[in-house]
Amino acid sequence: MANQTWALDPTHSELQFKIKHLMISTVSGQFNEFKATVRTDDNDFTKAKVHFEATVDSISTNNEQRDAHLKNGDFFDAEKYPVISFDSERMEKIAEDEYKLYGTITMRGVSKKIILNAEFGGITKDPWGNTRTGFSITGKINRQDFGVSFGAVSETGGLLLADDVKINANVQFVKEAVAIAA
Repeated sequence: MANQTWALDPTHSELQFKIKHLMISTVSGQFNEFKATVRTDDNDFTKAKVHFEATVDSISTNNEQRDAHLKNGDFFDAEKYPVISFDSERMEKIAEDEYKLYGTITMRGVSKKIILNAEFGGITKDPWGNTRTGFSITGKINRQDFGVSFGAVSETGGLLLADDVKINANVQFVKEAVAIAA
């Protein structure tokens, strides 16, 4: 079988996160710069190898002051740790369009194993003859596991931020042409 590479189409992809604020509402954000590649045996995603990187400095919550705070040492420490990465170990097919994606996420110099849910959107040809595939990826991490321990308390004694951070990525990939040996 061919060793197939799929490249991320950043114009048709997004990486978002959500966290509880004051334990009464949810704040959303996203990373505007990220890249990923997926390597498969032909179109078989059960053997997929995924490599993903997000640029921490591209974080956006639609609030410049909050974004600046998230980039400093209380949170992501973007200057010292400019990238969040994920490398898969395996992808397990659960149902026709559902997978479990096992791998390691590295943030702030700390690597932890994680299991993400991956919903397969299918494979199709675009109007220009390119083969494309898409996935919706969901999961959650505990920010404390990565040294993001900012723990301010509200006036009433409640936590300012929850520990769990929900991850939501909608990604589209383009199959790269396979080089044929002469």
